[in-house]
Amino acid sequence: MQALQDELVRTDLLGIPYVVIHPGAHMGSGEKIGIRRIAGSLNRIFERTSKLRVRILLETTAGQGTSLGYRFEQLAEMIDQTESQDRLGVCLDTCHLFAAGYDFGDRETFNTLVRDFDASIGLSRLKVIHANDSKKERGSRIDRHEHIGQGLIGERAFSFLLKAPAFKDLPFILETPKGADAFGEDLDTLNLGVLRRLLMEE
Repeated sequence: MQALQDELVRTDLLGIPYVVIHPGAHMGSGEKIGIRRIAGSLNRIFERTSKLRVRILLETTAGQGTSLGYRFEQLAEMIDQTESQDRLGVCLDTCHLFAAGYDFGDRETFNTLVRDFDASIGLSRLKVIHANDSKKERGSRIDRHEHIGQGLIGERAFSFLLKAPAFKDLPFILETPKGADAFGEDLDTLNLGVLRRLLMEE
């Protein structure tokens, strides 16, 4: 909690609007107790930093181990139990969504995903998207990021994400593997190239 408080202070000084965090894990105490503990911690953090403008974004997780935040309903409960709800938002991570069991590979399932998020949390709380393909299958609850279009999510799903009216003004952040390919080309540049191509395609 002290580390998070320090991070919020630094972020606010730099004029950065959001800090993205994984909510945490219940460590065997159970989902309800874990969610209540996370909300209680957020309440204490917000009380200590009441003069700051920076907001915390709860990131969707893959659900590994006892991690919480892999279902929209869990995130909604955390927000509902937090007093300073105006300082909370959500970050969607595509690899984590897929690993948690969400399907968005065709138009129907993608539209269902958007509707479910809006019904549970509200699209107004969505502030950032982490764009990553997945090395592991849907529902595996294993967090392994892959290059865009080279994993099991596939290019079509990213095309829906990029062109969705609800997401058109949101920042997308790559968390794909870093480095260079065999020809020395930066991997981030290659991944951005794929996303730009998908955005331009009809």
